[in-house]
Amino acid sequence: MGLFDSLQNGIAGAQSAAANASGALPKKTVVFQEMPETLEQMKALPEASMKDPLDVAALTVAALCVYPFNKDESIRMLNFLKGPQPLSPYELSFIADRFRDSDYIPRSYLNGATPQNNYMPQRPYSVTVYELAHSRDNINEGYLTVNLNSGGADSPRQIKLRTKPSTGEWFLWEQFILVGIRVPDAANPWA
Repeated sequence: MGLFDSLQNGIAGAQSAAANASGALPKKTVVFQEMPETLEQMKALPEASMKDPLDVAALTVAALCVYPFNKDESIRMLNFLKGPQPLSPYELSFIADRFRDSDYIPRSYLNGATPQNNYMPQRPYSVTVYELAHSRDNINEGYLTVNLNSGGADSPRQIKLRTKPSTGEWFLWEQFILVGIRVPDAANPWA
């Protein structure tokens, strides 16, 4: 049984589209045949090598999708993605607060999830992560800001990553994706 099967019969291999020869900014779609539900499943994914910041951002979405089903495992996954600096008490409180009234925000970043289908993503699950013109403004300090689109928002949301130069790994630094979006049609009396 998959993670979303309890919501509707409906993320382990990867597929990507990198910057093309025309000079486009880096963009990658990570495809998950099944959503990783445990830290061990996440670590088994090729994206968990932590060498590609776009992969780390996609795994962040996957880890947050687990929270409504298994809070402790989601925190373990997020702490793995945070690397040498685990989630702070403030971050833990913020995440808990964001899930108090809804569970659909992280799913909204999976391709095909919209308010009209109550944020049920298409299978195989996928998330597209990309850079914009200012994504590398702080790259000399070791930071990269990547963008994701939510099916319930009109503007992209960001995840900030930090590199560890001694290993070449990238880690989650801050996420700005657990912010308000349109409610699903099933919960919207005006839909």
